[in-house]
Amino acid sequence: MIGIIASDRQARAVEEFFELFKTPWEFHRPGTAYDVVVCTTADVPAVDARLLVVSGAARTSLDAREGLVEHRRWHGDGILEHRGHRVPVYGDLLTFAPRDGTTPCVVAAAGGVAGVRVRTTGGTVVRLGYDLFDELARLFRDGQPVAHAGTPTLDIHVATLRDLILAEGIGLVEIPATPAGWSLIACLTHDIDFASLRQHRLDHTMWGFLYRATVGATRRFVRGRLTRSQLFQSWRAAASLPFVHLGWARDFWEPFAWYLAVERGLPSTYFLIPFKGRAGDRVDARHAARRAAAYDLSDLAPSTPKLRDAGCELGVHGIDAWHDAGMGRDERRRLSDLTGEPTIGIRMHWLLRDEHTVRALEAAGYDYDASLGYNETLGYRSGTAQVFKPLEAQALLEIPLHIQDGALFFPHNLDLGADEAWTRCAAHLEHARTAGGVVTVLWHDRSHAPERFWGGFYVRLVEALRGCQAWFGTASQVVAWFRQRREIRFERGLLRYEGDEIWPAVTIRIHHAGTAVDIPWNGHTALEAGDLPRSMRQHAEAGSWRR
Repeated sequence: MIGIIASDRQARAVEEFFELFKTPWEFHRPGTAYDVVVCTTADVPAVDARLLVVSGAARTSLDAREGLVEHRRWHGDGILEHRGHRVPVYGDLLTFAPRDGTTPCVVAAAGGVAGVRVRTTGGTVVRLGYDLFDELARLFRDGQPVAHAGTPTLDIHVATLRDLILAEGIGLVEIPATPAGWSLIACLTHDIDFASLRQHRLDHTMWGFLYRATVGATRRFVRGRLTRSQLFQSWRAAASLPFVHLGWARDFWEPFAWYLAVERGLPSTYFLIPFKGRAGDRVDARHAARRAAAYDLSDLAPSTPKLRDAGCELGVHGIDAWHDAGMGRDERRRLSDLTGEPTIGIRMHWLLRDEHTVRALEAAGYDYDASLGYNETLGYRSGTAQVFKPLEAQALLEIPLHIQDGALFFPHNLDLGADEAWTRCAAHLEHARTAGGVVTVLWHDRSHAPERFWGGFYVRLVEALRGCQAWFGTASQVVAWFRQRREIRFERGLLRYEGDEIWPAVTIRIHHAGTAVDIPWNGHTALEAGDLPRSMRQHAEAGSWRR
């Protein structure tokens, strides 16, 4: 059991941290013995714990008691170094001067030591020079700048605390963020910005396509970004445009058939713009009028039965929901009328959001938001691969966006070649395999077609996810699994869960004496100490694991 000593303003961040690091914890009760106590207050009380972790950039009562001397103070631009990771610190960072009796570089920092271990007669003290829960609050509230997009900062904070506990030989029970029997979670999503090339006649979209399919394609060929075959396909597509408009040639912007074939029965989520011709209000960006869709939801109604038969989900690609709950309700009702589904998720068109977006989306009745990502790069906007609940939300969950086609390949974004793009994507898959969580992929409606030709890369990505034993779920299925995981409670050795059967099952992971055992659990079956190896049975009393 972990006891937490923190300020009242940090309580919500603490609670959310332990939904990501799903392990037994409670706010510290004086006089209670704990395996671990984490303290972020300046006044560090006497505690009964094998490991005391004191975290904060302000001087504490412990520092003088243990003779810890300040070396340097950083204000918002510090970098931690732990187990090969470079992790940004967005608040203050304190580094310590070395002294006898401490173990330096428990956590290092550029220019100093940000974490030291002190052995005492009562146990072990680890002093960290940054406030763990303030860092989490900043990540949840503000997200990460593009410069640190590729760092799963929040997940590394979780791993750091786990490492500190296990390094002391303290047993630990946790529920990882990956279903039992699977290596990671994959969520394939598609934003439907265009439903048909035929709907665009003599507008900026049509002329833009013609330019990119001719002049632009030639330039990409010269740069080695298109093959000769793709160049000829692009020119042929441009030449066929009059016949597409006349209905004599196939409309290669049709958004569903290609994805259904490539994904071959895998569930995916399509986000549809709810109203035709609405660019939206309060869009402070160039060419804001181009945000309006040329299709109406009724145009897609014939395709919805096929999508539902394939196990796919339809969500709202929101226009004004990000700033207005009333408009958000209208957008949600429009899609619900088409699908008949009462539970609807959303991803904002252009990923628009501000500090009021979470409350607006929750007030509009959305189950989840899938907008938390970057337009210009890949990465971890809130520093995690896990689904989480924003600090200001009551029920709404965020499923983070990690990999987007436009960020990888558009010239004004990363503009990567296929090899470098693959290296970036493979890093996300590897992180989800090791830390748990979901890899959320966004591939737009026309990205496989001329003039983009990003379909081959998508096929490679999907096949890689298949090959690494990923569990594929729609956005709503992934969010529902994380909701069930959140509903599991540890209560002094008792594991409580009162919902529907968890599918896929979660894993109960028990760390003890340098080993770990994983036990699948669906929330209904009993778990007994007899399920554990003999060396671990003392770690869990008989009956402790019964639901």
